[in-house]
Amino acid sequence: MNKTLNNKAEDVMDFTCYRSATIWSRADFLHEGEDWLAEEAPVALVYNGISHVVMMTTPKDLELFALGFSLSEGIIDAPSDIYGMDVIQRCNGFEVQIELSSRRFMGLKERRRQLAGRTGCGVCGVEQLSDIGRAVTPLAFTQRFELAMLDNSLTQLKRFQPVGRLTGCTHAAVWVSPQGDVLGGHEDVGRHVALDKLLGRRCRESWRHGAALVSSRASYEMVQKAAMCGVEILFAVSAATAMAVDMAQRYNLTLVGFSRPGRAIVYTHPQRLY
Repeated sequence: MNKTLNNKAEDVMDFTCYRSATIWSRADFLHEGEDWLAEEAPVALVYNGISHVVMMTTPKDLELFALGFSLSEGIIDAPSDIYGMDVIQRCNGFEVQIELSSRRFMGLKERRRQLAGRTGCGVCGVEQLSDIGRAVTPLAFTQRFELAMLDNSLTQLKRFQPVGRLTGCTHAAVWVSPQGDVLGGHEDVGRHVALDKLLGRRCRESWRHGAALVSSRASYEMVQKAAMCGVEILFAVSAATAMAVDMAQRYNLTLVGFSRPGRAIVYTHPQRLY
């Protein structure tokens, strides 16, 4: 059985498959069985007929991914820079065909570079060291978040990982209101892609107040993507890297790692928290 994207209502089974496997346990030693796996497919983002990047993703919410990626990578300033978008299934993956305004497409062509999938290191395909780290306008201090509200958000996180609950193979990114309610979220095999999907959803829903919460570690690129989209507070369940902390400090982003019920480590700009 191998189910992929279809035009019906989304079902977790559409993004998972199972494979035969040999299972080991102390009680049974080795025995034949099956294991559920998350689907992973290459997705090409094609701007005005030119393929810009191919990412390995869970093939769901691809329009939100394309919107979030376009925003977080500085390809567009606002959704109005995109005139149209189509998701097309190919024999070996998917294409998201995006029609950009002439102004934004000219800007993209000027700085365009060949990129490979960035779900791992995040810099594959960058041509030179100076390309790492984008100029980001430092964020304003408009948000406040009560840390006690984080507990409620953490308990809701897995609700937005239906594929992950079955396979143990996805990351989640969710948007948390100042009251600690999760307004929405997305999952993906790639943590960067999950965040891009959330950033696209946040833009479409006009969510402004609150914070982003990710189930993964916080790398420099997660910080950069959040800051590019005006997110002032980023909570990560796992650790932050030194480069992420340095960037968050420079961008005025409040970065919190090791987010757990009743405990967290605030790396930068704690003045937004109370």
